Amino acid sequence: MKQEGNLRRRFLRAGVALAMFPVAAASSEAAAATNASLRASLKYQGKPEGEKSCANCAQFVPGATAKAPGACKIIPGDTEISPQGYCIAWTKKA
Repeated sequence: MKQEGNLRRRFLRAGVALAMFPVAAASSEAAAATNASLRASLKYQGKPEGEKSCANCAQFVPGATAKAPGACKIIPGDTEISPQGYCIAWTKKA
Protein backbone atom coordinates (compact mmCIF):
# COMPACT_ATOMS: atom_id res chain seq x y z
CA MET A 1 0.00 0.00 0.00
CA LYS A 2 2.83 2.43 0.90
CA GLN A 3 4.58 1.65 -2.38
CA GLU A 4 1.38 2.46 -4.28
CA GLY A 5 1.21 5.88 -2.55
CA ASN A 6 4.81 6.66 -3.52
CA LEU A 7 4.11 5.69 -7.12
CA ARG A 8 1.03 7.91 -7.17
CA ARG A 9 3.05 10.86 -5.78
CA ARG A 10 5.77 10.40 -8.41
CA PHE A 11 3.17 10.24 -11.15
CA LEU A 12 1.53 13.46 -9.91
CA ARG A 13 4.89 15.27 -9.67
CA ALA A 14 5.75 14.24 -13.22
CA GLY A 15 2.35 15.48 -14.39
CA VAL A 16 2.82 18.84 -12.69
CA ALA A 17 6.30 19.18 -14.18
CA LEU A 18 4.97 18.46 -17.67
CA ALA A 19 2.07 20.85 -17.17
CA MET A 20 4.49 23.66 -16.25
CA PHE A 21 6.56 23.26 -19.43
CA PRO A 22 4.25 25.35 -21.68
CA VAL A 23 4.07 28.04 -19.00
CA ALA A 24 7.86 28.28 -18.84
CA ALA A 25 8.13 28.40 -22.63
CA ALA A 26 5.50 31.15 -22.86
CA SER A 27 7.18 33.24 -20.17
CA SER A 28 10.52 33.14 -22.00
CA GLU A 29 8.77 34.29 -25.17
CA ALA A 30 7.02 37.04 -23.23
CA ALA A 31 10.34 38.11 -21.73
CA ALA A 32 11.58 39.23 -25.14
CA ALA A 33 8.96 41.66 -26.39
CA THR A 34 8.75 44.69 -28.63
CA ASN A 35 6.21 47.48 -28.86
CA ALA A 36 6.21 47.91 -32.64
CA SER A 37 3.59 50.65 -32.87
CA LEU A 38 5.31 52.91 -30.35
CA ARG A 39 8.71 52.19 -31.91
CA ALA A 40 7.34 53.31 -35.26
CA SER A 41 5.83 56.51 -33.87
CA LEU A 42 9.15 57.38 -32.19
CA LYS A 43 11.08 56.46 -35.38
CA TYR A 44 13.22 53.93 -33.48
CA GLN A 45 16.13 52.49 -35.42
CA GLY A 46 18.70 49.89 -34.43
CA LYS A 47 21.68 52.15 -35.16
CA PRO A 48 22.85 55.41 -33.58
CA GLU A 49 22.45 58.84 -35.14
CA GLY A 50 25.82 60.50 -34.74
CA GLU A 51 26.67 60.52 -31.04
CA LYS A 52 23.04 59.90 -30.07
CA SER A 53 22.40 56.30 -29.01
CA CYS A 54 20.20 54.56 -26.49
CA ALA A 55 23.26 53.73 -24.38
CA ASN A 56 23.75 57.45 -23.56
CA CYS A 57 20.03 58.33 -23.34
CA ALA A 58 18.41 59.20 -20.01
CA GLN A 59 15.38 57.02 -20.91
CA PHE A 60 17.40 53.82 -21.52
CA VAL A 61 17.33 51.01 -18.95
CA PRO A 62 20.45 48.88 -19.58
CA GLY A 63 20.31 45.12 -20.04
CA ALA A 64 22.40 42.51 -18.22
CA THR A 65 25.60 43.54 -20.05
CA ALA A 66 26.72 46.64 -21.92
CA LYS A 67 25.90 45.03 -25.29
CA ALA A 68 22.69 43.27 -24.21
CA PRO A 69 19.30 44.71 -25.18
CA GLY A 70 17.62 46.77 -22.53
CA ALA A 71 14.37 48.65 -22.07
CA CYS A 72 13.14 52.20 -22.48
CA LYS A 73 11.13 54.24 -19.99
CA ILE A 74 9.12 55.72 -22.87
CA ILE A 75 8.34 52.43 -24.66
CA PRO A 76 6.54 50.23 -22.10
CA GLY A 77 6.73 46.49 -22.54
CA ASP A 78 9.66 46.62 -24.97
CA THR A 79 12.64 44.65 -23.68
CA GLU A 80 14.59 44.52 -26.95
CA ILE A 81 15.98 48.07 -27.14
CA SER A 82 19.51 48.04 -28.54
CA PRO A 83 22.12 50.12 -26.70
CA GLN A 84 23.18 51.16 -30.22
CA GLY A 85 19.63 52.17 -31.17
CA TYR A 86 18.15 55.65 -31.45
CA CYS A 87 14.74 57.35 -31.55
CA ILE A 88 13.43 60.92 -31.63
CA ALA A 89 12.79 60.84 -27.86
CA TRP A 90 16.56 60.69 -27.21
CA THR A 91 17.57 62.81 -24.20
CA LYS A 92 21.20 63.16 -23.16
CA LYS A 93 22.01 61.28 -19.95
CA ALA A 94 23.06 63.62 -17.16
